[in-house]
Amino acid sequence: MTAERVLLFTCQGLSLPGILHPGAPDASRGVLVVVGGPQYRVGSHRQFVLLARDLAAAGVPVLRFDCRGMGDAEGEFPGFEDLDADLAAAIDAFFTQVPSLREVVIWGLCDAASAALFYAGSDTRVRGLVLLNPWLRTGAGEARAYLRHYYLARLLNPDLWRKIRRGEFAFGAALRGLLDLIMRAGRGARESARQALVPAASAAVAPAPLPERMADGWQCFTGPILLILSGDDLTAAEFRDTTRASRRWRRLLAEPRVTIRDYPEANHTFSRCEWRDQVAVWTRDWLRAW
Repeated sequence: MTAERVLLFTCQGLSLPGILHPGAPDASRGVLVVVGGPQYRVGSHRQFVLLARDLAAAGVPVLRFDCRGMGDAEGEFPGFEDLDADLAAAIDAFFTQVPSLREVVIWGLCDAASAALFYAGSDTRVRGLVLLNPWLRTGAGEARAYLRHYYLARLLNPDLWRKIRRGEFAFGAALRGLLDLIMRAGRGARESARQALVPAASAAVAPAPLPERMADGWQCFTGPILLILSGDDLTAAEFRDTTRASRRWRRLLAEPRVTIRDYPEANHTFSRCEWRDQVAVWTRDWLRAW
């Protein structure tokens, strides 16, 4: 295996750094690791480094890089909904550095998975997606996830009842937080009902909610998708709740091209060695399957 090396490429006149893991010399498919949230190309717990080395050892070239405004990249971060230019520039550099490439798979965690969905359908070089705990956040969706998952777990936690018995539990603050979540969830339901009654011409003026725009991206992209969801993560919980409540999303997730892997014990960033390693195995096996 050829040693990994540093790349510098430009996006709209700004310099972006990347690390290339070459893989096999005749490899035709590569993996582009996209960074999400307040992270850079190493990833939480060095996950992106270790994943890239694992895939490269199996012959798959990998490029991980910093988007504008993140890590060592120049410029300001444009937000995950506006990373098309960054992804296009990274894929251009990837293909230049690995001439044998014919296609690329985008691998993204959290809002990087969302960014991948927004972009993939516009670039024929992108043939697959690996999406981990996609960011499908709305105010109402977040509130419902907290109510259904966080508060239920709290009620079953012995530490809570011990604090109550000792008089250490702040009932007032807890009640205010609970009422706020209930109100936010209720506002979201009312807003969804209101939007359903708005004429299409009027609705076109304002952007659709994030879950709808991500469904558009999913539908526009026709290649295989590997979806990995953690069990101990409110972002994944919100994704599950939102997609289960949507007929359109249920249909999209049931497509034969979609492979879903659930990891009940894992948290958002797959922080334990065994969780991280399992994600690498799932990714590697999925890449070999098509």
